[in-house]
Amino acid sequence: MTLIPHTETDAAYVIRNAAAQGTRLSLCGGNSRVGFGNPVEGAEAMSSRGLSGIVDYEPAEMVMTARAGTPVAEIEAALAANRQMTAFEPMDHRGIMGTSGEPTIGGVFAANVSGPRRFVAGAARDSLLGIRFVNGQGQVIRAGGRVMKNVTGLDLVKLLAGSHGTLGFLTEVTFRVLPVPQSIETIVISGLDDAAAARAMASALALPVEVSGAAHLPQTVKGRFVGGALPEGEATVLRLEGLAASVAVRAEKLAAVMKAFGPVSRLGQDKSVTLWREIRDVHPYADGTQKPLWRVSVAPSIGHQLVAALRLEAGVDAFYDWQGGLIWMRMEADPEAELLRRYIKALGGGYATLMRASEQVRAVTPAFEPQPDAVAALSARVKQKLDPAGIFSPGKMAGAL
Repeated sequence: MTLIPHTETDAAYVIRNAAAQGTRLSLCGGNSRVGFGNPVEGAEAMSSRGLSGIVDYEPAEMVMTARAGTPVAEIEAALAANRQMTAFEPMDHRGIMGTSGEPTIGGVFAANVSGPRRFVAGAARDSLLGIRFVNGQGQVIRAGGRVMKNVTGLDLVKLLAGSHGTLGFLTEVTFRVLPVPQSIETIVISGLDDAAAARAMASALALPVEVSGAAHLPQTVKGRFVGGALPEGEATVLRLEGLAASVAVRAEKLAAVMKAFGPVSRLGQDKSVTLWREIRDVHPYADGTQKPLWRVSVAPSIGHQLVAALRLEAGVDAFYDWQGGLIWMRMEADPEAELLRRYIKALGGGYATLMRASEQVRAVTPAFEPQPDAVAALSARVKQKLDPAGIFSPGKMAGAL
């Protein structure tokens, strides 16, 4: 059974009772990420989806306040009516997780969900201005405000974003939004191997053309994007957004430089929108399986080295986002967690998060990158302050999402 409070007061009451009785709570929004994290026996699910609705939205101020359980679709519809959007482009996990729940705005911020625009627009937490939440003692806490200048409680805002429900039960979020770009274009460089693609993306990002998306799609996944409409060979894709006249000029400049790397083509507006939505939602691995799927964050210059090393020792398929700094990696059978994390450490460090696997695999494989001792000690102190009884989401220890 899932506990679904419909007011903040009810949520505080439920949490106080759980703390008094020593009951563990697994916090969630719309259950679109069911199966994420390490399973824990005896934890009772508690959802924010009963706390729904947009509280305040002033398009002129480009700031919205909504209850945590508000469906993302409702948020996006209200923004679209005013030609606005969230800057951080949150992905929809239902495809890769094989779930049917409704993503919520609180869940987006609790998991710090960020899409292809992350490397230029920041993560979800960078758009978050203020929060209300209930801590592990059943106390309602407000942090932050409606503008960035109000730094009251800003540390708590950043801490709760990406904490996966381990520190508190979000009830309300305030975040900034941006205008929808008038025009979108994608430059495609065909036939590059992973290393050459990394060089091409680095070159593109160094140009004054404001690239807002940079991904590399190896041959193994390329055919699963935009209905197989990409040109022959591997595809390195670069997105430009903004006013139509500006995008046209910048596309010409970018295409001219990228011709030094390989054949160049363009997708146009409609196919570009579809392509980047599919990259955001990891479309190639929304395959209806439980094959282990990793989300790996490393320096963009070493991502291709990591994949190359793993291809020699394990059955791995992968594609790259964030200029190569984000790797979506699917294993054929064994998750190879020890091997993967050993290579990440050898190449200079990063984070590997197990997004999907069977329950048996998740029971024995740490879903999050182990924290260094100093960070783990600090995390433990924060956890002790906000959730002294340790009742929140024990299987979802905070990681780098």
